[in-house]
Amino acid sequence: MSEQNAKERKLEIKKLILDTLGIADTDPGEVDDDKLLFSGDNKITLDSVDALEIIMAIQRKYQVRIADQNLARNVIRSVNSIYEFLESAGEGQSQPTPAEP
Repeated sequence: MSEQNAKERKLEIKKLILDTLGIADTDPGEVDDDKLLFSGDNKITLDSVDALEIIMAIQRKYQVRIADQNLARNVIRSVNSIYEFLESAGEGQSQPTPAEP
């Protein structure tokens, strides 16, 4: 994926997170791609309930299944980790499993 497409996809992921959690007072550009979403170091700090909502939103929007709890933890660590998961799902690698319609 080109650098421009990667930036657009990451912005889309940030918007999905903010929309899913109803966070209206944060601009997607303020969310750091590299910083952990659960550490308190990022513009937004998530908790376990947020994690479940985000996983469900990712599965719905991108038609992937994140069935393994350990995989889910790794996927939603940061915007970059979500992006990398979606890229690998698009390439048909073994970990991501396509969601059923």
